[in-house]
Amino acid sequence: MIEHHLDIHTAHGAMNTFVVHPEEGPPAPVVLFYMDAPGKREELHDMARRLAAVGYCVVLPNLYYRTTRDFWLKERTPENMAHMFSLMATLDAATTHCDTQAMLQWVDGHAHADASRIGAVGYCMSGPFVMWAAAAFPDRLNCIASIHGANMATDKPDSPHRMAAKIRCESYFACAEIDKWAPPADIQVLQQSLEAAGTPHRIEWYRGAEHGFVFPQRAGIYDRAPAERHWERLFSLFARTLRGGA
Repeated sequence: MIEHHLDIHTAHGAMNTFVVHPEEGPPAPVVLFYMDAPGKREELHDMARRLAAVGYCVVLPNLYYRTTRDFWLKERTPENMAHMFSLMATLDAATTHCDTQAMLQWVDGHAHADASRIGAVGYCMSGPFVMWAAAAFPDRLNCIASIHGANMATDKPDSPHRMAAKIRCESYFACAEIDKWAPPADIQVLQQSLEAAGTPHRIEWYRGAEHGFVFPQRAGIYDRAPAERHWERLFSLFARTLRGGA
């Protein structure tokens, strides 16, 4: 595989980004990887590599670039958590539109990326981001996946569940059974919106799993069996929608 650490230029500045793709072969389908709240870090780079290893060009940006190029949550102290939440508060549907537009423009000009086949995956805080992206760019995204996405149904006008009617692509939602950021009542609202809109989707509950269960370095939370199931679901979704496979 080939790895790049580069800047993608957006309307708001230079977005430092990790890109990984196969070394040989034709241009690869693209996966836009939206980070979780603790920030772009080696743990996420490894997850991006796992996707690239099966034939995708993966684009993983630091979404906090407007404030910092190098934040990641090393220790969960009250001060660090407060800082993380302050960074989270700087991101919304408008910043997602800006950053997604920049990533799309970048893959359009990258020789190793097949920009006609694009999927997106978001974790935790970025569960809403993939819905915002699919709603804003319905002609560009072929599929999206939200993995224990947080705040999927809120009272805000741009709540993710209100985006359902604008989303044309297939979507997948992996929901942790133990998740204060995405309680069953919120997911029920999301499901009702998706069904009313006729948007192709699948919502899957991961029984016994906690918010963040997919991250190997999340001590006490990581759960190998459901984490591996989430990888199986991603590979299947991307193969079906980006490669035309089963």
